[in-house]
Amino acid sequence: MGSLLRLPSLLAPAAARPAALLRHRGRCLHTSPARLCPAATTAGASSAAPVKMESRGGDREGQVTPRSTDFNAWYTDVIAAAELADYGPVRGTMVIRPYGYAIWEAIQDYLNVKFKETGHSNMYFPQFIPYSFIEKEASHVQGFSPELAVVTIGGGKELEEKLVVRPTSETIVNHMFTKWIQSYRDLPLMINQWANVTRWEMRTKPFIRTLEFLWQEGHTAHATLEEAEKEAMQMIDVYTKFAYEQAAIPVIPGRKSRVETFAGADRTYTIEAMMGDKKALQAGTSHNLGQNFSRAFETQFMDENGQLEHVWQTSWAISTRFVGGIIMTHGDDAGLMLPPRIAPIQVVIVPIWKKGDEKGVVMEAVASVQNTLKEAGIRVKVDDSELRTPGWKFNFYEMKGVPIRIELGPRDVKNRSVVLSRRDVPGKQGKEFGISMEPSILVDHIKDRLEEIQASLLQKAITFRDSNIVDVNSYGELKEVISEGKWARGPWSASDADELKVKEETSATIRCFPFDQPEGAKKCFMTGNPADEVAIFAKSY
Repeated sequence: MGSLLRLPSLLAPAAARPAALLRHRGRCLHTSPARLCPAATTAGASSAAPVKMESRGGDREGQVTPRSTDFNAWYTDVIAAAELADYGPVRGTMVIRPYGYAIWEAIQDYLNVKFKETGHSNMYFPQFIPYSFIEKEASHVQGFSPELAVVTIGGGKELEEKLVVRPTSETIVNHMFTKWIQSYRDLPLMINQWANVTRWEMRTKPFIRTLEFLWQEGHTAHATLEEAEKEAMQMIDVYTKFAYEQAAIPVIPGRKSRVETFAGADRTYTIEAMMGDKKALQAGTSHNLGQNFSRAFETQFMDENGQLEHVWQTSWAISTRFVGGIIMTHGDDAGLMLPPRIAPIQVVIVPIWKKGDEKGVVMEAVASVQNTLKEAGIRVKVDDSELRTPGWKFNFYEMKGVPIRIELGPRDVKNRSVVLSRRDVPGKQGKEFGISMEPSILVDHIKDRLEEIQASLLQKAITFRDSNIVDVNSYGELKEVISEGKWARGPWSASDADELKVKEETSATIRCFPFDQPEGAKKCFMTGNPADEVAIFAKSY
């Protein structure tokens, strides 16, 4: 996987919370549509009196909870304050708001290109699946049965056969593959769909675990086991590169244990991410399904020798939980902190004036800067609202994680320059004054800063991850490390029963056997027997 991936040495409530109120630098920010106080009526007001916005959840005011005080409360507060999502009317569901969906679109845009580059085509399967399909693969129905949403009535009449609302699509895909695949000439068959999925979760958390979520799921069929294995590994590599290069999340790619393998798969590969509270997030998976589903559905092909064979299959997916991963990896007490490559807005321009006769000159310069950046392919927004103060806007776009803010007032116009503020560097240290408006200079400067921010967020996340992974050589050491909230890494060759014992006693699971393994002889920290691999244990979402 290369040096980039090298490891260090070895709930949501039923009803919506009141919309968050941010108190930051002496100003107030509510998050719902505004009924503004008279103090914030011009874009050029030099000082910002508190700006209160009414919340659907009530008038109770409260601060965005600091991460260090209550990470879960901070997470849900930020989602509300940054206008990413809201609670749906059905318990456990969420409404993804435009800004949150724009982050998902950025994920889609990148992955869609990669899927097509690797030979996959998009298509769509129905969300209603006959219950009998789910029952055909024994381990699959056993794994998903507690989470199924089942339809028994349609058109006012009881259905002859129950229908499952799509929890995943392996079964219906195989039903169709059986129709479409006859010969080795039909292989490989490689498709992807962007869809919604329903799983009846008991404990929910916005983006991370909801009754319904969005994802992509790829499905492929191959003539040989080797081809299927190559495909499964290729797709986990696509996910790994996305996480590192676009989301600035230093995931650890590896193989799941037998206990944690997807129901119906021979092998499951995963990318595991460390969140800001040091819990693990399974951020994407790729499964080698072997011939389990093809045998259940009799998905066969005639090979070159005229022999009838079952196909070998894979499936792989990333979902909107990745948005939650971005929030929990990079966010701080001021809100979101978005990597520039996936930020819906990379640069926000805030015009500043005090006198009415200054507005025209300032806005003319703002329009020029905006056009310059747009033509250079930079995603830029101008907030020229006169109902909110510049200070309010500064706080608001910090909460939304916009990587760069440009401030432009009369003095800047006179000097043909702008002021830049970096989201990832707070206070005066993150400010740059006197940046020339000359198009080539400004564009180069902005692009350089965006790349610096992208790299800085990744390096910060790597440092945090590496400082919280501890090598262990005994079960006692593992218990101590897990009790401290960190990840434990150690040699493992114990039984499934031992793995379940660890989970029962510590709430930690094997997140993966990393692809990047240390050399040399190893002894299992649980049994003392020889071990070929180290495993990573952690508490997880």
